[in-house]
Amino acid sequence: MPFVEVMISVSCDRDKIYPILKDMEKYPEFMTDLISVEVLERAGNTTVSKWVSNVDGRVIKWTELDTFDDENMHIFYKQIEGDLKKFEGEWILTPLSEGTEIKLTVDFEFGIPMISGLLNPILKKKVRDNSMNMLKSIKEKLESSEGAQG
Repeated sequence: MPFVEVMISVSCDRDKIYPILKDMEKYPEFMTDLISVEVLERAGNTTVSKWVSNVDGRVIKWTELDTFDDENMHIFYKQIEGDLKKFEGEWILTPLSEGTEIKLTVDFEFGIPMISGLLNPILKKKVRDNSMNMLKSIKEKLESSEGAQG
């Protein structure tokens, strides 16, 4: 089962980052392969959201349960139905002396044993690249808005 973990440091407090991460319907702005995100249900500290992605011409759909820990500014997500056998991870915001480290983890399993040995390394690289590009886009958005405000 591939596991991806990417991190980036941002020159901004985590209380400015967390609301952006919670606004999942705007994720297609940060992820080029993501076609849409639709929040189906909001209840307490959770949402159920429907995702549609296009990975190298293959449309992948899933519905996930997102759990928000506002006190610790932490998000855990887990597929509850969809095209992958397993898809889950978390967003972790760690304060640094000059900003915040954003960490995104993705733990997934394609679910077709006969081809997983061939596809998993390719998908792992694709997920890592997409995740890192998303973090870079978030960093750019935050730091350019920080500069505009400063």
